[in-house]
Amino acid sequence: MTDPAAAPMADDRFAPGARVRTFRHDPPHHTRLPRYARGKRGTVVEPEGPAALADVNARGRGDAPVEQIYAVRFAARDLWGEGDHHVVLDLWESYLEEDSDDER
Repeated sequence: MTDPAAAPMADDRFAPGARVRTFRHDPPHHTRLPRYARGKRGTVVEPEGPAALADVNARGRGDAPVEQIYAVRFAARDLWGEGDHHVVLDLWESYLEEDSDDER
């Protein structure tokens, strides 16, 4: 059986430097999107490669979609209201949406 994570991915949805926003959701099941990062704006650092979506895998299902994971940089101040450093999180593509300039 072929490892789905080894399958070639289509073009990356987000390029390095792209401004993104995480989805603001609170699912009734496991998610790898930390609560403190939900609904926050960040910048894509780089694609990390594809992997099965942990949210589905954690529920014991065998049908987890394979998605690109992105390293996304957030200003600590945007996450916690203070700090002058940055935090980088590895996030699945389905956690992210494009952050349009007119929302700023």
